Formats: sequence, C-alpha cells, structure tokens
Amino acid sequence: MSATATKPRTTATEIDQTLLPPRPALSPWMMRFGFVFRPTQFFEEAQRRTGDYFTLEPERGRLMVATADPEAVRQVFTGDPDLLHAGEANYILAPVLGRRSVLLLDGPEHLRQRKLMLPPFHGERMRGYVRAMREAADWHIAGWPRNGSFSSLPSMQAITLDVIMRVVFGIHDERERERLSKPLRAQLDMVGNRLTVLLLFLFSRTDGSGGPRGPWVKVAALRREADKLIYEQIRSRREDPHGTERNDIFSLLLAARDEDGQSLSDTELRDELMTLLLAGHETTATAMAWTLERVVRHPEVLARLREEPDGEYLDAVIKETLRLRPVVPAVARKLMAPMEIGGWQLPAGVHIMPSIYLLHRRADIYPDPNTFRPERFLERQPGTYEWIPFGGGIRRCLGASFALMEMNVVLGTILRTVELKPSRTGGESVARRAITFAPNKGGRIALAAG
Repeated sequence: MSATATKPRTTATEIDQTLLPPRPALSPWMMRFGFVFRPTQFFEEAQRRTGDYFTLEPERGRLMVATADPEAVRQVFTGDPDLLHAGEANYILAPVLGRRSVLLLDGPEHLRQRKLMLPPFHGERMRGYVRAMREAADWHIAGWPRNGSFSSLPSMQAITLDVIMRVVFGIHDERERERLSKPLRAQLDMVGNRLTVLLLFLFSRTDGSGGPRGPWVKVAALRREADKLIYEQIRSRREDPHGTERNDIFSLLLAARDEDGQSLSDTELRDELMTLLLAGHETTATAMAWTLERVVRHPEVLARLREEPDGEYLDAVIKETLRLRPVVPAVARKLMAPMEIGGWQLPAGVHIMPSIYLLHRRADIYPDPNTFRPERFLERQPGTYEWIPFGGGIRRCLGASFALMEMNVVLGTILRTVELKPSRTGGESVARRAITFAPNKGGRIALAAG
C-alpha cells in the first residue's frame, strides 16, 4: 500500500468523486433505505452490479468505498493507523458510548486506552470468568418453556447482560443487577427497532455539532438515566479502600495506570464500561441466537452436537455461524491522506469499508459459500484476512477471545442441559438492530419434552 500525506485533512465536499469506484445502479428506495430494511440484499446486489469495490453515500457528504477484496482487507488492517482512522469512522456511536470510548479514539489516545483495557482479557483472568457464565446460563435456561417454540434472542440478551453485570461490574446481588441493568437494557432496546434505526440515521449529525435531534432526544434521556447509576458505581468504588482489589473488570480498570502513572478518568471509565456493555452484550447475544437458529435448522449438525456438546466441533459451529451470519456487517476507516487500495487511488476524506458479510461469502475462499457447513473449519483454518467477524489489526475487538469463550460456555451448557428440537421452518432472514445484523424472528427454537 502506498500513501502520501499531501494534506492532513480533506472535507467531503472537496473529494474528487471521479476517482472513486462506481456507485451501484440500484433503485432510489434501495439506495436510501435498503441498507436499513434489507441490508444483506443491499450488499449482495451492490456487489453483483459493481464487483468487489463500490461507492456509497449513506448520508450527504459521507462517502464510503465498500470492498470484499481480501487484499484490501490486509491493506486496511496492516496500514498506518495515523492514516486510517477507525475512531472517526465510528462517530455515530458517540451518543451511546461517549466520546472517550476506545472505539471512537485514534492515535496515541486510542493506544493508551487499549493498553489500559487489555489485561482483563488475557490468560488466567479469562478462565476465571467461566463459572459466572455457567451460572448465568443455568439460571436462565431453567425458565425456558418446555412446549412450543420461542425466540432465543431475548434469553441470550438476558444471559449476556447477567454475565456483564457479574464479570464486568462485579455485581452479584440479583436486585442490584436488575436496578443497574434495566436502564442500560432500555438504552440498547431503543436502538433495536429498524424504523428507529432509520430515524437515527436521518437525524444524525456528521460533524458532531449541536445537541440531539429527533429520536436522539430520547436516546439522550435514557443515557442520562443510565449514566446516573454508572457514575454512582464509579464514585462508590473510588471511595472504597478495597475497591481495586476485586477480580471484576471494573476493579481492574480502576487500578490500571498508563506509562505516566495516570488512571482512567470518571468519564473514560463510564465510556469504556458502556463500550464493554455494547460489545460484550448485544453482539455476543446476537451471535448465540444466530448459532441456535442455524443449528436447529440443520439436523445433522444438531445430532453431532448432542454427541459432542463441547470441544472443537462446537467451536467450528460457532465460527461457521460467524462466517455466514456476521453480527457486524462491516468495519470502516477514514482516510487521512490519499491512499492506493486495490488499484484505486482513493482521496483523503473517503471511508474505506471492508465488508465482513461479502468477504465471508467469497466462493474462492469458502466453496459453496451459502451452505452452513461447520466441517470446513475442521478441514482448513481461514487466513487472517479471510475470516474477520471481530475486525483486525490494532483495532481488532478487545473482547474477541472473551466472546468466543462465552459462546462456547453458554451454548455448551444449553446442549448439555436441554434437548433442542429440529425446526421444520425455513431459515430466518437478517434484520438490522442498530449496528448488528440479527435474526428477524429472534432465532426461534423449541425444546423436546422431558
């Protein structure tokens, strides 16, 4: 990859659009609303009409070049982070996460926050979270209906939120968990409706100026309610002389110090706790609901999982689900200088957007790509830039190992505890929930009697 820093920044109105890949010739409706209401069809049709590179303008003045080229993915993930800003590309998350979230920072600030957040997600500490995951799964599975089908997504959300309350916040009292989790859940549910998502996009501000508008006003009100409780928790922990001696992630973040001996501020703590909530709760819950949805619709996979509820086959099932039904459809970087990617001389100010969804469906990487076949992950491990459900490079999801471990623990507990029934209904389509791609009927499953 080559790049030259001729100008430090370029506004969208200055971009020479003749340098960009073609725009897909889709209907005005599909171009305006397809990404929200028919996201997978939108991506597939755009690729069919233009190839592995195409240009989108999801909002006025914001130009995005989408790609399914693995070489472009490699260039983006290994490129100079000073020239490829992920934080600026994630700006729409700021009203929920806060501007000090590691997802919205670039440069030295991002590296500082990332280093402070890494220790809880490595080694022996990770294995210490398994018990809390099993306990949360056992408690919620016990309440599942034993006749008729039901949507698994709400239950998966309840389990992962319970895990977050125990492992991240260190709250083990059931009533206290409910008190804190209720406003947090309400905030996430607010952005889970497709119509609301569309309105949020329409009322977003690309420059971050001004106060909240339209539906963002309610999001802001829910955030204030949740923030009151989070800052209460931060204050209580700081006042506790033993507040940094516990094993939960909150305590580890309180105790963390950077190279200058500085700790995270209250605002940084709040924003990182919200980041862990969104990244470790909503996305993991959706991935588990997709896994259950896929498994019950493939009797041969379900039969093998009954015999092998733990181990490498379950891990392959999870990875195949994340290939075929990635929870987050794409990643994005804002170009801070002109850059050549995939033969295209892209101007500064453009966003380059590797499409996880399209990359995972390349027939040259995954033969018969639309078929759910977990065995492919036992036969061959894909390359670093061929399977990217957690992104990659220095921006790879901090909690990737945590999420995979939680999925293995919770889904393994389900398989050992209850008998899932094969479903006779067709597979569920994709519905957008804020930044995630979720099963449109919530991943419906049923249990065998007994």
